[in-house]
Amino acid sequence: MAQKKAYEVDGWLAKPDQRISIVLLYGPDRGLVSERAKAFAGKTGLPLDDPFSVVRLEGSEVDRDEGRLLDEARTVPMFSDRRLLWVRNASGQKALADDVKALTAEPARDAIILIEAGDLKKGVGLRAIVEAADNAMALPCYADEARDIDTVIDGELGRAGMSMTMEARQALRRNLGGDRLASRGEIEKLVLYAHGQTEIGLEEVKAMSGDVSGASFDDAVDALLEGKIGDFDTAFTRHCQSGGQPFLVLSSAMRQLQQIQIMRGQMESGNRNAATVVAAARPPVFFSRRKLVEKALERWSTEALGRALTRLQTAVLQTRRRPDLSVALARQALLGIAVESSRLAQR
Repeated sequence: MAQKKAYEVDGWLAKPDQRISIVLLYGPDRGLVSERAKAFAGKTGLPLDDPFSVVRLEGSEVDRDEGRLLDEARTVPMFSDRRLLWVRNASGQKALADDVKALTAEPARDAIILIEAGDLKKGVGLRAIVEAADNAMALPCYADEARDIDTVIDGELGRAGMSMTMEARQALRRNLGGDRLASRGEIEKLVLYAHGQTEIGLEEVKAMSGDVSGASFDDAVDALLEGKIGDFDTAFTRHCQSGGQPFLVLSSAMRQLQQIQIMRGQMESGNRNAATVVAAARPPVFFSRRKLVEKALERWSTEALGRALTRLQTAVLQTRRRPDLSVALARQALLGIAVESSRLAQR
């Protein structure tokens, strides 16, 4: 099967298989999709600012003009050995899938096809075609986990010649993860703010994220976990009205639930209670939040956590597709989880 697991993607991109002529990057984290697409494009060795070497297309454009991608792929390059056809914002477009299917059956000799797509269902349409082909590769891009976030943080700090205290790193992690480009932007902003220092501390992290995204969206996520619907709505509204982005709350909630999901698995597999698991958690849970996390562990089953995370992933994708509705879409998804948390607490 022409596909990689999420944890294998960066390794493959570091040394792409030269036999692959079609690369599909897909997933709910559109920032990560975009970042990895740029990385692959750079590996082709083609001048990305040359319109004769790189043809940029929209998924909707390919869908409207049936056969467009196929025609571009069959066109003989005039000023280079090959061309890069870079398709963005792909989804379930049938014309695009049909063109890609034709190119898997009869590969283009002078073209590389790079496709950026949203979250695609397994075994359906474009994803199924690429995964079944010998000359194509499907690369999933999902929201960053703690290890991935640390890698991004370390990369930006390394370039700036800085280090960070553990306390500051823990606080920063809570503000990152829903979208790779947004996460990198937040880190770059923090590094610029701390210019001239060799080490970033908690005060710098608070100064850059505490006023807008810190207290308000932390309060929103905590209220969501406790099932306090009114408190959640107040905190979420305050966050958005003060200029905060709704995806910050989505990404923070996703990270919290992913951590709780891991700890819940440790509880069930090791037959341990919530307090023991929270006390042994790495990275450690802030002391002031331990009781809250313990209650959430006892309240949320593995199945319920899976449903909540699926809801959040869907919301992240929806807000990328409709940024004009991002506040309403994020509120709806998060409010649904707060309501479920409240119901679980009553059992």
